[in-house]
Parts: sequence; structure tokens; C-alpha cells
Amino acid sequence: MSERRRRFDPAGPITGIFFIALAGVFLADGLSRGRLLEAAVMVPVVLIGLGVVGTVRVLTRSRRRSLR
Repeated sequence: MSERRRRFDPAGPITGIFFIALAGVFLADGLSRGRLLEAAVMVPVVLIGLGVVGTVRVLTRSRRRSLR
């Protein structure tokens, strides 16, 4: 039986870190009296973050296929 070498796939951890950070910002915004970030700042940050996460997932797609 040949053992396949497991390689690190960065797509999952990067996606997780992005969504945990986003949840933290929303939680801090909800618990604070004032606005932590305005919508004019928050919307582009979320869209850019989703773009980065999507780019990482596309770039590591071949790596994920070889892990199966």
C-alpha cells in the first residue's frame, strides 16, 4: 500500500480566519454604543475579503483535488 503524503491546504484556515474576524467585528459593533465601522467601510472590506478567500481557493484547487 502506498502512503500518500499529506500536504497543507491553506484555503480552509484562511477562510476560517476571515469569517472569525468578520464575526468579531460584527459582535464588537453590536455590543458597542456607537458604530465601530461605518457601512461605507464595512461593505468594501467584506467584498475584498471574500475576493481574497475566493482567490486562495481557486489557486489551491489542484492541491485539494490531489488530497482526495
